[in-house]
Amino acid sequence: MSSTQKVWFITGASRGFGRLMVEKLLSQGQKVVATARKPEAITDSLQHSSEQLLVLPLDVTDENQAHAAAKAAIEKFGQIDVLVNNAGYGILGGVEETSAAEVEKNFATNVFGLLNVTRAVLPYMRAQRSGHILNLSSIGGQFGFIGWGVYGSTKFAVEGLSESLAQEVAPLGIHVTIVEPGFFRTDFLAGESLARVENVIADYEETVGSMRSQMSAANKQQPGDPKKAAQAMIDIAFVENPPLRLMLGADTLEMVATKIKHLQADMEAWKHVSVSTGFDE
Repeated sequence: MSSTQKVWFITGASRGFGRLMVEKLLSQGQKVVATARKPEAITDSLQHSSEQLLVLPLDVTDENQAHAAAKAAIEKFGQIDVLVNNAGYGILGGVEETSAAEVEKNFATNVFGLLNVTRAVLPYMRAQRSGHILNLSSIGGQFGFIGWGVYGSTKFAVEGLSESLAQEVAPLGIHVTIVEPGFFRTDFLAGESLARVENVIADYEETVGSMRSQMSAANKQQPGDPKKAAQAMIDIAFVENPPLRLMLGADTLEMVATKIKHLQADMEAWKHVSVSTGFDE
């Protein structure tokens, strides 16, 4: 990794990948703006100089708070080089089982919150004509899973907006990378990171019910090492030409390859219908 010092702005820094990145970055001499809804969860166990670390309260669903945090970061460090949109949570339940309120709440954090913070930080990156935005997606942003339809749809949204944003900001010297982790041994399947729907429908027991059981058994048994993933995300910010997508985990690579095969099969099988829809010349 380059020895160049950068200023990092990380959301959801109290746990999971966000917390691991903060710890690693501080140990590597980087400057970090660590934000979370409960900032005391960050400061309770981190002992670092205020010259290197700024901890701020930030509920990403509050646009005014996002702008205030970005301004405070600039006042402290003078610039923001890397934005890591990490804040988010999962929701496990069938599409029909998930209430409108549960859907809206998940989108408010995972999509609208990401947009709030991005809009707050981008004016500073545009002014300095440099920057890198890491948007945390998921294998669920590429591949649909039973029981994860609503959560996956938030990540599909992150993928789409990130693709467009990357093209818009490229001429301004700003990079965008979509990070797609597979199954990593974080606390994602437990506690505050995962919500479960209140309405459970018996007819979905064989499908969604089976997934609920699988996820309970899979907690802390995931194949991915979160410390290695955190370092991979850090390293990508020092690459001269970073990728639009960073797939993390052999499971992600395998599932994306499977999806590509399915897409190609459908394209070939239904090509005659696809090409038949144009005007006859």
